[in-house]
Amino acid sequence: MDSGLWSRSAVELAAMIRAREVSCVEVTESVLERIDAHNGRLNAIVSECAGEARRSAREKDRQVVEGAELGPLHGVPVTIKENIDVAGQATTNGLPAFADLIAPDHSPVVRNLLDAGAIIVGRTNTPELSMRATTDNPLRGRTFNPWDAQASPGGSSGGASAAAAMGFGPIHHGNDIGGSLRYPSFACGVATVKPTFGRVPAFNPSASAERGLLAQLISVQGAICREVRDVRLATKVMSRGDPRDPWWVPAPFEGPPLDAPIRVALTTETYGYPAHPEILAGVERAADQLVDAGYAVERVETPSAERAAGAWFDVLASEILHFLGPMCREHGSETVQSIFDNYARIGNPVDAAGYREAIAARTALTREWNVFLDRYPLVLCPFLMRPMYDWDYDAQGLGQLRDLFRSAIYSLTVNYLSLPAGVVPIGFAGGRPAGVQIIGRRFREDLILDAMEVVEASVGVLAHTLWEREA
Repeated sequence: MDSGLWSRSAVELAAMIRAREVSCVEVTESVLERIDAHNGRLNAIVSECAGEARRSAREKDRQVVEGAELGPLHGVPVTIKENIDVAGQATTNGLPAFADLIAPDHSPVVRNLLDAGAIIVGRTNTPELSMRATTDNPLRGRTFNPWDAQASPGGSSGGASAAAAMGFGPIHHGNDIGGSLRYPSFACGVATVKPTFGRVPAFNPSASAERGLLAQLISVQGAICREVRDVRLATKVMSRGDPRDPWWVPAPFEGPPLDAPIRVALTTETYGYPAHPEILAGVERAADQLVDAGYAVERVETPSAERAAGAWFDVLASEILHFLGPMCREHGSETVQSIFDNYARIGNPVDAAGYREAIAARTALTREWNVFLDRYPLVLCPFLMRPMYDWDYDAQGLGQLRDLFRSAIYSLTVNYLSLPAGVVPIGFAGGRPAGVQIIGRRFREDLILDAMEVVEASVGVLAHTLWEREA
């Protein structure tokens, strides 16, 4: 395995730069060379920032020499998904019509990363309107999964996950309204945490209107990384408050320690879906790894995931069609328009009265899960109940799209209820990377990350296997 600086974790690189073992320029050049060597076949980074990255690296080296106070990501390369604002750059969101939509200012996540010393080396691909479970669009083209050219890299943060797995820097921004951090991480064998709603501030200065209420309550910003320790570091950095997001909550990142052993609810309930045996076996292996590490894992019945996932489609589909439907019709490809039509067919989009009732009922569902998580601080479950699908599976028809989302019941549940959840690699299923999901209490991402590190310590960093195959 190549031991170049591009392969190092963010935690390692920040420490090495701080100790003056390597320069920011050396780190940046190593990552840019890696991008030059491999991005051509992946199309993960669709807008490079090499010139600005080099200028930033030289300035950051000057700060090191002058003894300036260094941020926790000083000199660390990162990428930013093309659906949030970076001042002076286009926020395309996968649409040709937005190719020249130049952001007037940084979004809170970008500002937090830059203030921590990070260097942006590129913008990553996203599907049209960031509303597909794969990553392809008419403006930037298709992103390829580095493990398997036929497999989807996930969506909508598929560019970020492919970049993470291939070594285009250690930290990659993404976001998640139904699984858009976790589908890609599952697909490419990398790690992520979907934070609690309110943990990471969000706002796009280029936006012409506010999003729907439910979208505001369930969409979050986060990081995709090869290593869990980098997910922790990046999420902490991203979590600094910003007055432009009135939903941001000043909750401490590390909560109070829990009495040992920490209880983990294990569920492999499939809700009638024909779950793949390798997926279920992976969840069982993760349970054994947590037991070996001192967790008290119990196989129990959780509150219904099916009800919350169904509500995600009934209520969010209604919002999507109202707020994004006209834009999709005006600017979207035939493919994404067909997919939007099928979103409506999968669920039963509610009318105005149904929307009011559903938002009220959402509180009861959230309360039920909160009470359960008070007893079991963590829940170990599948993420997808099937191996990763092909890159165009969601566009093949209504049956395929319905199958995809039925297999992802545990993904939609945590979004609808605004709960935090992480995905960490567990190995392979159907010859493609696979992961498990760990759900946690609100604002206890730290507990989720602790458990993810246990699984990672047993499985290893899966991307290293990819690089060994490449060598």
